[in-house]
Amino acid sequence: MSEKPQKTTDFGFRTVARDEKQAMVADVFHSVAAKYDVMNDLISFGLHRIWKRFTIDYSGVRSGQRVLDLAGGTGDLAAKFSGMVGEPGLVVLADINDSMLKVGRDKLRDRGIVSNVSYVQANAEALPFPDNYFDCITIAFGMRNVTEKGKALRSMFRVLKPGGRLLVLEFSKPRLAPLNKAYDAYSFHVLPKIGALVVKDPDSYHYLAESIRMHPDQETLKGMMVNAGFDNVTYFNLTGGIVALHRGFKF
Repeated sequence: MSEKPQKTTDFGFRTVARDEKQAMVADVFHSVAAKYDVMNDLISFGLHRIWKRFTIDYSGVRSGQRVLDLAGGTGDLAAKFSGMVGEPGLVVLADINDSMLKVGRDKLRDRGIVSNVSYVQANAEALPFPDNYFDCITIAFGMRNVTEKGKALRSMFRVLKPGGRLLVLEFSKPRLAPLNKAYDAYSFHVLPKIGALVVKDPDSYHYLAESIRMHPDQETLKGMMVNAGFDNVTYFNLTGGIVALHRGFKF
């Protein structure tokens, strides 16, 4: 039985028309794209680099493979995968937001990464790639912004090769109550102030905090991946569950 599309969805703590969310999320990332990397280092105290390194280490990517870095933003993962797949391989950096895609493209080209990376503006819910095409798909800190997550997961499953794997790196639910309280205080009171100082946009970082709280917890996202067809779905809590890496396979 197919899912019945809902007319509304969440945008942070607000309820909005489903067909309006994509444009609203786009406005957030248009606003922060130019200083996205600086803000990532500031608000995570540099931890995002460790979380991404963990994701790369668990990707199993090898020379000659095809990798889709979905919601790839400014290209941190794509840059690493480019070296791992080498000249015989391909990395596709895809993002729904053209501002983020341009920042990522310019950043990688400035580093001399040009030969095996391509750039595609794409919606995760309807990926414009053939069936059974990629060996690995990653989506880092982008899943919470997807309107129809189940539809996106099924789209990712379709374009993965048999034996391929999906890795979802995303903010999640801290495992300890004291950590949860401290995390809430930081997210709702400190993050917007940093956003106001650095990018002159506290509202985008209010949305960030709210979107994290609305994102499915570890077990719920695992269930969604299983429902989309993935096997051997596991997750790894990082930094006490502030972030989790989910991994699933297509067999």
